Amino acid sequence: MSHLLHFAEHTLQEVALLIMAIVYTTRLIWLMRFKAGKERQANTGKGDTSSRKGIIYSWANIAMPWAMESSRKKFFLYSQFVIFHLGVVAAIGLSFIIPYAPQLLGSQVLVAVLQVIIGAACLIGAYRIIRRIASNYMRAISSPDDYFSLVLLTVWFFFAFWSVPNNTSGGETILLIYFFMTAFFLIYVPFSKISHYLYYPFTRYYLGKTLGKRGVYPVRRYSEEARS
Repeated sequence: MSHLLHFAEHTLQEVALLIMAIVYTTRLIWLMRFKAGKERQANTGKGDTSSRKGIIYSWANIAMPWAMESSRKKFFLYSQFVIFHLGVVAAIGLSFIIPYAPQLLGSQVLVAVLQVIIGAACLIGAYRIIRRIASNYMRAISSPDDYFSLVLLTVWFFFAFWSVPNNTSGGETILLIYFFMTAFFLIYVPFSKISHYLYYPFTRYYLGKTLGKRGVYPVRRYSEEARS
C-alpha cells in the first residue's frame, strides 16, 4: 500500500468524518433552539390512539409502503428508493471495512452481496439522472444541487462497486478515487440537500405527535364493503 492510499483510507476519512460531525452537531444545536407549539385541538378519534402511537407510526412510515398512496400505487419507485439508500449504506460501510476490517472481504459471499447492492444502486442512479432530465415535471422542480448530488452519488457508486474486492494488484487508482470521493461526499453532504435525512426524525416526530392526538395516526384501513 502506498503512502497516498494509506492517507486516503485513514487520515483523510477521519478528518472528513470530523468535519461532518462538527457541522451536524452545530445544526442540531441550532435546530433544538426551536420548540414546537402546543397542540390546541382537543383529542379526537375513537380514543384507541395517542400521540405516542402516532409518533411511532410516523417514524415507521418509511418502511411501510402500503401506508402511503404514492408508494402503494408506484411500488417500482419505492423499490428504487430502498435499493438506492441501501447502496449508500453499503458504500459508506465499505469505507470502514477496507481500512479497518479488510479480512471481511475475504468472503466471496460478502463481496458479491456488496457488489450486487452497490451495482443496483448505481444503475438506479443512472436511471434517475435520465428521468430527471427527460421529465418536464422533474426538470421544473430540480435545482443544480439535485443534479450535482445525483451525479456525484452515481459516480461514487461506480467506483465503490469496483473497490469492493480491495484488490490493488492492478493498481490503486480505483481505490484512490473511491476514497477521495468518499471524503468529499462526507464534507459536502451536510451542506447539500442530501442532508434532508437529518431532519426526518424531527419532522416525523412532530407530525406523528399531532396526528396521533387528533386520531388520524395510525391510519386505519377499511374494506370496500365497510366503505359502502
